[in-house]
Amino acid sequence: MSDSRKHSKIAELHQHLHAHLPPDPALRVKALEDLAVEKGLVARETLDTWVEMYAEKVGPKRGAEVIARAWTDPEYFTRLREDAGQAIKDFGYEGHATEHLIAVENTDEVHNLVVCTLCSCYPFALLGMSPAWYRSTAYRARAVREPRAVLSEFGVTIPADVKIRVWDSTAELRYLVIPQRPKGTESWSAEQLASLITRDSMIGTQRELVLEGGE
Repeated sequence: MSDSRKHSKIAELHQHLHAHLPPDPALRVKALEDLAVEKGLVARETLDTWVEMYAEKVGPKRGAEVIARAWTDPEYFTRLREDAGQAIKDFGYEGHATEHLIAVENTDEVHNLVVCTLCSCYPFALLGMSPAWYRSTAYRARAVREPRAVLSEFGVTIPADVKIRVWDSTAELRYLVIPQRPKGTESWSAEQLASLITRDSMIGTQRELVLEGGE
């Protein structure tokens, strides 16, 4: 069997497996969580705090480091746009499905939004745990049909003259949004810049990054 046929067969198998999963695969994790709480092994509040911290702060640090380098290194930015899967190997961050990672850039004219309508494919190696809303049926169904309305519910208003591009992850592809670098950060180090970059901005449900102090 040729490499192309093998790749196609693997993709077909992946699609088949996902088609038979529950609408939200995280239900299995939820069942384990409920059992641990029921047995008195951990408090619900402790689990919720840990999950929120990892999903929103710890997990996305890898992706933030990649974006910050792209902002400060034009050559790396070009490499990231041309072949993100190869570019992130500089950090040793490659993982499941990142071989076919695609980086898409926000500009004054374009805003990018990532979704996975089939299941909840997500670049875990870069962004950590996916948020619950990303896996929800509502987000997966509406992000493609009415992206402006969905973004408005995240508090993001996209001007009418800015085009929204929705990228649907698949069994073979993951996407990473490169947010726009905030003005006034020209002298900032990559480490300082990385502290501004959020998980949501790399998914596309945040457009403007906030400088420290809310400037």
